[in-house]
Amino acid sequence: MAVIKAIRAREILDSRGNPTIETTAWADNGAAAVASIPSGASKGMFEALELRDEDPARFKGRGVLKAVNNVNTFIAPKVIGMDPTYQTKIDKLMVDLDGTENKGKLGANAILSVSQAVCELAAVVTRRATFQYINEKYGLGVLNAANMPTPVFNLINGGKHGAGSNLDFQEFQVIPSSSQTFTQALMMGEVIYQNLKEALIKRNASYSVGDEGGFSPSLFSNTDALELLVEAINVSNFVYGKEVFLGLDVASDEFFKESKYVFKDKSQPLGTEEMIAFYVQLNKDYKLLYLEDGLMEDDFEGWTKLTAAIGGTTLVIGDDFLATNKKRLLQAITKKACNAVLVKPNQIGTISETVEVIKIAKENNMDVIVSHRSGETNDDFIADLAVGVGAPYVKFGAPARGERVVKYNRLMAIDALLNAKR
Repeated sequence: MAVIKAIRAREILDSRGNPTIETTAWADNGAAAVASIPSGASKGMFEALELRDEDPARFKGRGVLKAVNNVNTFIAPKVIGMDPTYQTKIDKLMVDLDGTENKGKLGANAILSVSQAVCELAAVVTRRATFQYINEKYGLGVLNAANMPTPVFNLINGGKHGAGSNLDFQEFQVIPSSSQTFTQALMMGEVIYQNLKEALIKRNASYSVGDEGGFSPSLFSNTDALELLVEAINVSNFVYGKEVFLGLDVASDEFFKESKYVFKDKSQPLGTEEMIAFYVQLNKDYKLLYLEDGLMEDDFEGWTKLTAAIGGTTLVIGDDFLATNKKRLLQAITKKACNAVLVKPNQIGTISETVEVIKIAKENNMDVIVSHRSGETNDDFIADLAVGVGAPYVKFGAPARGERVVKYNRLMAIDALLNAKR
């Protein structure tokens, strides 16, 4: 079996023009794999630490030369000579080398860049596609075209993802029915996206594009954005509530102020009970399939009430609330605080810990959504990860912008491979 011969990191730019880390791993048989790490705009308090240089003379303090140096100087010498298929062993070595709860010494971005590069290198040396390698290694799903993940398209970007948008909620989504093939689902998302653009043009509204490829108009209220999506679905001749559904990533921490939720749809700030009542009504009006981070990230009691209220028909999803963290997930399961988990490898910092969270969620009948970040790269690893672990959903943004499209195109390639095996 091949062993790791060399590891080298460097600083590159992400889709927002901010520095991030790219790491290449080589095996002694000449095989190589490259991993580049994304970054979020709205980060939860429970995420592992993304190490930045904080040097105002470079990239306004956002450089990652410290993380690069940590890979090249401290991690690489420990990992060289190891078998790349020993994912858990290598990840544990790095976690122990860091020695902190939040990977704050070496940086979760540094650790994940090596962890992901090792995973992809292992696929190469075992002569597997990455999704096949992950599936065989962890046994978390059955590989066939019928099990391809359903895409969650973020077509209107608000909050920290918007480009001049005045919307409080972060993402306004359309979700094709899981009864559609992946190819059909992707086509549906693209058609609705184009019809949404035409609807905005007719209204003389801005159709500038936000961080995740969705449009960022200025509207009177957040519910106006949902109305626009319904219109675009209807114009596209898809049956709203049957063939296509709506979803929201509220990112409520961004407008939680002085223990209240302050947003444009309501003239007065709302408490937790009132916010839950707002979602109940919204659910009646729009048949939401998907509601992410509807309440602030540490209100377990409120989350439990919200899930009890709408969880029978709606995915109540923890992103900042869970932060791809095993301890947070187990606590949420005990309290029945949500019924789905958003999975972002850079929230926790290693592939093996990410897979462990997915495994726990699946064992407890929770849905899994494998997600990108708003600051992305052209790396398509998470497409393979999603298929390999049998995730029911993926969230890669709008079907636009190269760093989003590369992931959808990778899913199309995987779908073609799986269909060819029929």
